Amino acid sequence: MANTRSAAKRARQTEQRTLRNKSVLTGLKRRQKRFLAAVAASDKAKAETEMQALASDLDKAAKRGVVHQNLANRRKSRASKVLSTLGPSKAAA
Repeated sequence: MANTRSAAKRARQTEQRTLRNKSVLTGLKRRQKRFLAAVAASDKAKAETEMQALASDLDKAAKRGVVHQNLANRRKSRASKVLSTLGPSKAAA
């Protein structure tokens, strides 16, 4: 338990931030699963749109300080590497 009013306030703020950050992290995990599912289905067009959304979400999370910038860059790099293993999209063929 906090001993001062300012410490109590900091504890409340930390609780709020923890909930907010947890929801952002859960959203990132969900977005990554959608991307990997599209890759597993060999759907290049859907995988590309999911990749763009994943990159956007990672950049937003890094900008807000939820995840480190290096983590965001690493995950984007790995996702684009996985995406490049797919052949040309069916829409282009």
